Amino acid sequence: MKKIETRFGEVEYDPDNLLIFPAGLIGFPTLRSFIVMPNRKEGPLFWIQSVDDPDIAFVLTDPTNFFVDYQAIPDSAERNSLQISPEEECFILSVVTVPPDQKITLNLAAPILFAPKTNRAIQIILENTEYQSRTPLPA
Repeated sequence: MKKIETRFGEVEYDPDNLLIFPAGLIGFPTLRSFIVMPNRKEGPLFWIQSVDDPDIAFVLTDPTNFFVDYQAIPDSAERNSLQISPEEECFILSVVTVPPDQKITLNLAAPILFAPKTNRAIQIILENTEYQSRTPLPA
């Protein structure tokens, strides 16, 4: 087990259980290893904490909790990056932004694809989509 000091206090983690982003996240290409933080409250949101930079953490959610028809299907290159076959499970996640005015938005234009089998994730950019990087929650 290893430990890092974060906004959540001292966090102990198993390096074998890290969430790996082989290419980093958009705007954060050097952040590749994350800890999925346990939920302290019930609800659809959760945190991922960077191991590479303990000052960085992101709030994520399953966007289908708010946008039932939302989907992003990984192509063969994305599945290769995730190291999964077409039959293996892949989840869609979105980065959540909570600005000072508390008007929460989801980044639906650049979802995260997560493969639980390999514990790998990639962030992709959807082309020709109506979704925005700051899509407000439905009323």
